[in-house]
Amino acid sequence: MRKKIAMLLTLALAASSLAACGGSQPAATTAAPSAATGTAAETTAAAGGAETTAAAAGEDAFAALGDFTMMVGHAQPEGNPRYVSMEKFAQDVAAKTNGHVTVEVFGNGQLGTEKEMLEQVVAGTVQGMRGGQFDFSPRLLMFTLPFLAQNRTQVTALLQSDLAKKVCAEAEAETGTVIINLCDAGGWRQFSNSKHPITKPEDLQGLKMRTNGMNTIDKTFVALGATTTTIPYSDLYMGLKTAVADGQENPWVNVEGMKFYEVQKYFTEVNYQFHPDPFYVNAAWWNGLPKEYQDIISECATEMGVYNDQLIDENQEAAKQVVIDAGCEVYEPSEEELNAFKEAVQVVYDQCVEEGIMTADELQEMLDIVANAK
Repeated sequence: MRKKIAMLLTLALAASSLAACGGSQPAATTAAPSAATGTAAETTAAAGGAETTAAAAGEDAFAALGDFTMMVGHAQPEGNPRYVSMEKFAQDVAAKTNGHVTVEVFGNGQLGTEKEMLEQVVAGTVQGMRGGQFDFSPRLLMFTLPFLAQNRTQVTALLQSDLAKKVCAEAEAETGTVIINLCDAGGWRQFSNSKHPITKPEDLQGLKMRTNGMNTIDKTFVALGATTTTIPYSDLYMGLKTAVADGQENPWVNVEGMKFYEVQKYFTEVNYQFHPDPFYVNAAWWNGLPKEYQDIISECATEMGVYNDQLIDENQEAAKQVVIDAGCEVYEPSEEELNAFKEAVQVVYDQCVEEGIMTADELQEMLDIVANAK
């Protein structure tokens, strides 16, 4: 009987030893030392105490900097590149600050129209917003000139240029906001309407085209012979459905995401404009952040912008196909036909210089950036 008990004890000890050495046990679930091993554990802790403290500090290097919450709004629905990239931004900021900076993202126009959200950022009731809203920073409109750029390389070169940085820097003094990133708002913008195909500038004459109130869009449509009406983005579907407007202009990803193809029949892939997508942040809130957090948020915003533009490029054709599959007509103008549109809107360039949106030198600088982009 004693031999059996001894044998059982030996087996139990052996099993315990094997379990302690097993590679399948996660470190986070290691059991607390028993009374029998307490002395050894205390000796190890004493010998490596400094190392343990340093490791703990490394895991939460930002604990002493305090906690911050960043409420950010935008107008795009779930699945849109802006929505997806903003979710990634929030996750990245939380991960890189060990959760000490929390980004709360309110998409789909939950906080109001883009203009209302920007007003909230200026007032400081919301910390940030993303969107092509330039009412308070009209100089950004220079990048929305019709047919200014023709490909992603040229767009990136413009948005990352010294000229773009200079225009963004002007925002703080003029609006009390800091622009921490400038990416693409949705890709190339197209025309659509419910009346007839648009194959030449004259086809826009007599059409009432929706705009968001942006100066260069209004000027472009007027130059092409259309009239304009301003409808907020969140109300545009119903505005088209009830014929408040005959047509509109938006990128394929927006058309698909907002289902404008349900209330529009004719589309023209004119690629006439891209919009910068500034990420506005309240300057007082931003300047109150520790520099370590500013650096991390800026880094995450840059990564977000790259990801956003990548998503746009990947999704444009798929979004266009959704429009085609819905039974809409999509017209693709020839190069000669596109040149007719370009010639008709050249007056917009002169008007923007006359209004002080840009100087003649800045216009030439943009044209040189585009020409030299490879």
